[in-house]
Amino acid sequence: MNRPLRVVVGADDAGLAYKERIKADLAADTRVAEVVDVGVGADDTTAYPHVAVAAARLVAEGRADRAVLVCGTGLGVAIAANKVPGVRAVTAHDSYSVERAVLSNDAQVLCLGQRVVGLELARRLVREFVGYEFDPASHSAAKVAVISEYERTEHEKTEHEKTGRAQGYAPEG
Repeated sequence: MNRPLRVVVGADDAGLAYKERIKADLAADTRVAEVVDVGVGADDTTAYPHVAVAAARLVAEGRADRAVLVCGTGLGVAIAANKVPGVRAVTAHDSYSVERAVLSNDAQVLCLGQRVVGLELARRLVREFVGYEFDPASHSAAKVAVISEYERTEHEKTEHEKTGRAQGYAPEG
């Protein structure tokens, strides 16, 4: 990494133990400038979609560079985080997938399942995740641009439809 990262961590109650360990690892990692914890705490039962969206928004707004989210499987937090425009969240439970998520797909959010992978593997995957950097000049950049453009046009279309309904017009199509 060229500069230290700002990393958000979050989990639901099913991923709390891993989140706490990963947060400590990140805080000790010289490649990480700041760790922001969006929850949950020990007595908090906030549902994972709220935590995942809070983390993803920080990434989308440029207030964080990466996020690591943990739930039981890593699937629910990925689905929720991907609802935030501009965010590419992946569930990955092996080194190659983590590598390709960043290098080929410019993923900013790594989602893990506490019920799926062992703690030491999860910790290793997070260390690897913060060590990769997407190259905007790579052959994969054009593919990522297609995804981003599709997302942008779909978001604009949705906003137009909302505005049209609010003004009493029927959506196009």
